[in-house]
Amino acid sequence: MAVNLDKPALWKADIAASVDFYNNWFIKFAPKAYRDTRAETTKSVELALERTANLTKISPLILAETPSILPTLRMSTAPPLARDRLIGLAGVSPGLVRSMELKDRVPSSMSKGMLERELTKVGKLIVRLADRDIFPWLGDKRDPTRSDTHRAATVVADRLCGAVADPIIRNAQEERQLAAIKRWLRQHNYKFTPSGSGLKFDQMEPGTFGFRVIVPVQLGHDTIKQVNIPVDVAIMPQGAEPNSLPLFVEAKSAGDFTNTNKRRKEEAQKIAQLRATYGDEVSFILFLCGYFNSGYLGYEAAEGIDWAWEHRIDDLEKFGL
Repeated sequence: MAVNLDKPALWKADIAASVDFYNNWFIKFAPKAYRDTRAETTKSVELALERTANLTKISPLILAETPSILPTLRMSTAPPLARDRLIGLAGVSPGLVRSMELKDRVPSSMSKGMLERELTKVGKLIVRLADRDIFPWLGDKRDPTRSDTHRAATVVADRLCGAVADPIIRNAQEERQLAAIKRWLRQHNYKFTPSGSGLKFDQMEPGTFGFRVIVPVQLGHDTIKQVNIPVDVAIMPQGAEPNSLPLFVEAKSAGDFTNTNKRRKEEAQKIAQLRATYGDEVSFILFLCGYFNSGYLGYEAAEGIDWAWEHRIDDLEKFGL
């Protein structure tokens, strides 16, 4: 039975309530999430400064041994350098830079001589463009004080966090949504199965639930290929019959209306894969908080995807829970 997808007369009020709910959370908790991340990032920047003798020694050996410091070094220049800008200005291999930043290692296929030449170019560019306003000791030819390095690390950490502010907030919101679902289910006598316990979605006991559950699906028609897709929450209703599938829930939050329209096809693709593999009786809903407009809701409703709003979390009970 449909819960919200067939009630468009309620959508406008729900959208307004959801936006208010998200904004209230953002004002109260998002700054803390950002500050906490910045504090941790500041510590890593201080370690990078220590490793490079406060940006006075950026040798190929140091870069090869600690590739993960490269984003910090990019944010230490004036102006801060995007990854592709660093590649272009230094004239180095894109594969080298991406391997260092995304895989935390230098490419094993690159010869020792080539690697040293490429990393030397990176180091020289960073030294040349280092922001003297953040690192005044470079221009003054002096050793920095402890307060100098901490202040510089905070500024660079701000730059690093600013570049990934949206993911920081999104991750904090996702954790909060999962915590809200967990709290509601426990209040309704459901038992949580921790991740890493070998939870299999098709072997769940009635009255149990788990987070970030892997579900295999079949792709293709002529040539069948199996892939694993993650689902945020799997819940086996207390009154489930033997061999039943759990209710799958995707937690979705959005801080503006634009991004939801870009992401709305993700859920449609996921439920299409689930239905193609397990049949049309698959139960898949969204748990929404934030800026989801009528266009988004109409698209999901047309795909047969229902939802529960976080500001009205008791709607979960109407999905057989």
